[in-house]
Amino acid sequence: MKYRVREIIIVEGRYDKNAVSQVIDGTIIETGGFGIFRDKERAAWLRRLAAERGVVILTDGDGAGFVIRGRLKGILNGVQVKNAYIPDVYGKEKRKSSPSKEGKLGVEGMKPDAIVDALRKSGVSLTGTDKARNMEEITKTDFYELGLSGKPDSGELRQRLIRRLDLPERLNANGLLQTVNVLYGRDEFYELMSSITSETIPPTNSTAWGRE
Repeated sequence: MKYRVREIIIVEGRYDKNAVSQVIDGTIIETGGFGIFRDKERAAWLRRLAAERGVVILTDGDGAGFVIRGRLKGILNGVQVKNAYIPDVYGKEKRKSSPSKEGKLGVEGMKPDAIVDALRKSGVSLTGTDKARNMEEITKTDFYELGLSGKPDSGELRQRLIRRLDLPERLNANGLLQTVNVLYGRDEFYELMSSITSETIPPTNSTAWGRE
């Protein structure tokens, strides 16, 4: 059984995200360790998503995890933040050759019940679902049907959507999918895309290219 969480869940890396996604159906975003703090556009994108739903921070229980948690609170200033803390469990993740510096398991090493318990204690609302996905969610199939992926001009169409939503131009397709699922319901998003695709695109000024 998976639980649906409304808030944006922020974790450190992809292995943490994989562990959380086994029990949680929601929007889970990786910081890439300290990487997000060097990317002002990505930080602004995260603030925008967080402002829509609120945030729960779920980082490792070691020193680095707490530093990341503190810095996240700084860039999310003004946004409702909840904190989920995993218990101190000593050991080593299977994929690693040695334990962490402090010898504690990170989020990726937690059992599913421990992750659910940490989120529940943070104050988020956990709604049980029999299916992993909400039927009203915007999916990768929707992106394909709308021409946002898998088509020759998909990249340009995504850029038009990104400009309409005032998002970072480097946002990839998966990040864009996460974003629109936070900002829009499925029907509303289809209406938005209809308005975008019906726009008249100014012709390219051919004299601006290929001349010295």
